[in-house]
Amino acid sequence: MFYHTDTTIEQLAVHRVGNKLRDEFYALSEAPLVLEDEQLTSLLLHYFLSPFAKVNEVYRLTHASGTLELNEIYHFAKSFFEGGLNFHTLGQQVCKHLFEASNHPNIKGGELYVVHLRNVQLEGLEHDAIGIFKSESKEPFLKVSPVQSSFELGYEQEAININKLDKGCVIVNTEGEDGYKVLAIDQTNRQQEAAYWKDSFLGVRVRNDAFNKTGNFLKVYKAFVDEGLDEAFELERTDKIDLLNRSMDYFKANDTFQTKAFEEEVLGNPQAAALFSDYRQQFETDYESPFGEQFDIAPGAVKKANTSYKSVLKLDKNFHIYVHGKREYIEKGFDEEKGMNYYKVYFKEEH
Repeated sequence: MFYHTDTTIEQLAVHRVGNKLRDEFYALSEAPLVLEDEQLTSLLLHYFLSPFAKVNEVYRLTHASGTLELNEIYHFAKSFFEGGLNFHTLGQQVCKHLFEASNHPNIKGGELYVVHLRNVQLEGLEHDAIGIFKSESKEPFLKVSPVQSSFELGYEQEAININKLDKGCVIVNTEGEDGYKVLAIDQTNRQQEAAYWKDSFLGVRVRNDAFNKTGNFLKVYKAFVDEGLDEAFELERTDKIDLLNRSMDYFKANDTFQTKAFEEEVLGNPQAAALFSDYRQQFETDYESPFGEQFDIAPGAVKKANTSYKSVLKLDKNFHIYVHGKREYIEKGFDEEKGMNYYKVYFKEEH
């Protein structure tokens, strides 16, 4: 999880970057900004960092060649964190690189903010970080001011909504040898031209460590149970809930995931295991994130995924039945006289 409650802005520089395919250019500021207004600082922290509170994916900076140092953002960040590059030069280099990466005619120009952050908390630990944020969208805002016994009404034609960050990333100064831990968002455009932010500019790929493997595997398996099994089997909702519960029990009971053991203990059916193998391979290919035949299970990822594994039968608007296990203790039937479905539940004690 990402928290910024105690985060402070150490340094801030603002530049402007245009779209070179539209004959726009970039404008570099001569020096970092000096922030003396506490309210402004608080608003900036909200604008920059609040969108990351709900971000789940943690990325790594990478390069297609496999040589991490060829990733420009990694090179700039590493040089800055190690003291070989001063902050203002960092911001200028980042702006120039973004300009070169803005190679689609639909990419909007805008302000670029490069920020040195202190006390960013990610996954329970605090670190320094580099924040890179871009504002593209402008909105008109009304301003109402009291004047004597009346009010004066004005407006700002092209203002920035602090609740709508367009693009951003936070490069956390940890695990630098692996490409750092990076959070990245693009909230303005999810079409093809938007890929430039994460791909051409940042060059990031989803982190494929134990935490991500555990979380992604559980997501893939849940999608398979909810949708993929329907192609070959006619399963009742109770059967699907049982399959989900068994997978969660497996991940809670083991420290290491092993493909063969999982297929035998959870799926228990060679045909279903073969279908799931194809299903997960498609994910591995699409996202370039192989699970391997075994990986360490991250308890934090299991706990997080558990919230989305809903073991609930919703029956019209009258009843919810929570199924935690023992599929054989619940039966489904149809009452001819009432013309309605029913469930029969067996239990020993009522609590």
